[in-house]
Formats: sequence, C-alpha cells, structure tokens
Amino acid sequence: MELAILVVTLLVLLALGVPVAYSLLGAAMATFIALDIPLVVVFQRMAAGVSVFTLMAIPFFIFAGDLMYRSGIAQRLVEVAEGAFGRARGGLGLVNVGASAMFGAVSGSAIASASAMGSTLMPLMKDKGYDGDYAVNVTVTAAIVGLLIPPSHNMIIYSAASGIGVSIGDLFLAGVVPGILTALLLMVVAWRVAVLRGYAKGTFPGWRIFLRALFYAIPGLMAAIIIMGGILSGVFTATESSAIAVVYTIIIGAVVYRSLGWTKFTEAAMQSVKITAMVLLIIGSATAFGYALAILEAPTKLANLITSTTDNPILVLLIVNVILLVLGTFMDMSPLIVITTPILLPVVMQVGVDPVHFGIIMMLNLGIGLVTPPVGSVLFVGSAVGNVPVEQAVKTIWPFYSALLLALMIITFVPQLSLALPAMFK
Repeated sequence: MELAILVVTLLVLLALGVPVAYSLLGAAMATFIALDIPLVVVFQRMAAGVSVFTLMAIPFFIFAGDLMYRSGIAQRLVEVAEGAFGRARGGLGLVNVGASAMFGAVSGSAIASASAMGSTLMPLMKDKGYDGDYAVNVTVTAAIVGLLIPPSHNMIIYSAASGIGVSIGDLFLAGVVPGILTALLLMVVAWRVAVLRGYAKGTFPGWRIFLRALFYAIPGLMAAIIIMGGILSGVFTATESSAIAVVYTIIIGAVVYRSLGWTKFTEAAMQSVKITAMVLLIIGSATAFGYALAILEAPTKLANLITSTTDNPILVLLIVNVILLVLGTFMDMSPLIVITTPILLPVVMQVGVDPVHFGIIMMLNLGIGLVTPPVGSVLFVGSAVGNVPVEQAVKTIWPFYSALLLALMIITFVPQLSLALPAMFK
C-alpha cells in the first residue's frame, strides 16, 4: 500500500507539471506520513544526501565548464574540427560531433555542450543551407558524448550513489573509448543523412590555418589532460581536480586567450550557482525518495523479481536497459542516478557485471533520455537555441537515436571497451 502511495504520488505530481525535485520530495513526504514517520526525517535524509565530500566536485566542474564556454574555447574547438572534418559532404555536421566530443572533454556537461555548439554552429549551418532540424538533431545527440568523455559530474554522482566507493578515476577512464565510439557512430549517421539530403561539401582551409587553430586550442584541451593526469598520478583527488580545473580555466581565459573579463566571470559564477543549487536540490530530494524506497524494500523486491525471471547476464542487462530507457523519458538524469543506482547496481553485480562498466552503461542510457521527450532537457535547450520547434526536430531525429542505441548495445555487451583502459593504469 505504502509503495503504491510513493509511486502514484510521484507520477501524479510529474503529470501535473511539478518540478522533478518537488515531485520526489512530495512523494517521499506522503509515504512517510502513511508510515507514521516524522517528516523531519525527510529533511535529515536530504541533508545527508548532499553532505558527501565527493559531491563538492560538482559545482567546480559546472563552474569550469561555464567558464570554458564563455572564454571562447568552444569556438576554437570548432575551428579545429572544421579543419579536420569540414571538407566532407555535410561536413558541418561532422564538425558539430567532433567539436562536441572535444568540448565534452573539458566541460563534462551535455547542456553546456548543446548551448555552446548550438550558439556557435547552428547559425553557421543554417547559413550554409543545412535544415534547422538537422542542425538541432546533430547538436543535441552529439552533446551526449560529453557525458562519457571525462570529466563528467554525473559519474561523480554515480560514484557517491553506488555506496561501494566506485573509483571516479576508473569511471573517467572507462568513458573514453565508449565516448569515442559513440561520436564515430553519430558521425556516420550525420554524414549519411547529409548525403541523402544533398548538402554541399566543405573546403579544407589549408594546413597553415588548421595547425594554427590546433595550436590555439591546445591550452583549452590541456584542461582534460591535467585533470586526468593528476588523478591517475595521485597528485590530487577527483574533488581537488575540479577546483584546479576552475583555476586553470580562469588563467587560460583571462591571460592566454584574454577573452574572460569580469562580466563574463560573474555571469558564469551566477549561472553555476543556479545550476548547482538545482542539481543538489534534486540529489537531496532523490535521496529522501530513495530512503523511502529502501524502507519499503523496493530494491530487494525488484532484484528478486528480475533474478527470479532470469539469471542470464545478457537478459538481465537488457531488462535493466529497458527500465532505464523508459525512466529516462520522464525524469532527469541526476535524480535517476541517485534513485536507481542503489536498486539496480546490486542486481547487475549478482550476474557478474563490473560496477565501473555499469556506470558507463548508465551514463549513456540516461543520456539518451536527455534527448527524448517529454522531459528531454538537452533536446529542449537545443531546440530553443536553434529556434526549431521540438516537434519538428523529433520527427527526423530517429537515425541519430539509432546510433545512440547501437552504441548502447555495443557498450553493454562488450565490457572491455569500458574496462580495458582502467585496467591499464592499475
């Protein structure tokens, strides 16, 4: 009965348009009232959920990503990608994917990538004769690559939610190859759709211009190398690396590129505070909701249900992927990580799935939800930036969905793609 109250209350609040954080909080409170548990416990669980040291990295990585966007690093990465891929048919689509992958390596945010690439490339694509829906579709799906290529603050949330101390360094390394694979599959689809639509070929700007663009982009790309190098060498932790990323980005933007002034700095700080507040509120509310699930033994019941159906690892992973894909269509990524990780991680570990591997599966799976209606936040951001109705973009996004789903299946059933790189550094 109480489990029904929890689930139904959540679904009703979401259907009424109540923000996800408040829907989770309202469902938890209704369940605690039904269980005759003091409501103060809800807020105690919220406080406990955000009082995790590793979560301190989230505001710093968000701040660093916003500073990189406002410092013009995105524009320099676009210039590099344009030199590398721009001469192919539909070259700006390939440029979009390549630049998104590189920007993901320094920002780790899908929304930041969609905003940066959208504002930089969408007007140019439209001027070159590309359809608006194509520009939006490439931009939003390519933004998902940033969730896999380190650093990714969602991996930090997963590590904290796992409860077993999954190594953030291993997660960062594990996302590199899957991120590259996903980017390549999206490039193939972007090229194929461009051929079918008859988009024109681009022109190679010349080696001198390309190498000059690469030279100017190197300081920005070095942020990812410094972060990963420091973590792997043991010089600093993942949390400390996030603060170092902020300091490094400020130096690069203000001293090297000279494009980061006081106004842009304060704008980035204000925006980062807003995003961090939303993320932490969602995490706190999801923690209270997850505590209610734990009291009702929902994780154990679901685990028993799945394992009683089958103990075949392939079937278990298929079932888990379907569950995550469905949930991702109507709930945002951060709360889903907090809620589903304690439930599903023990299930997949029972059939021999490595927690690092499962973390990468979850990143891409829930990332697909970010570009899927009705709660596809990255899809809505891309559509708004590109001034293209969501309905129009969704009608032609299916080839790109296919690429993401194919990448998900390959990453799910070829675990060495995720685990080989972490194993090399142990």
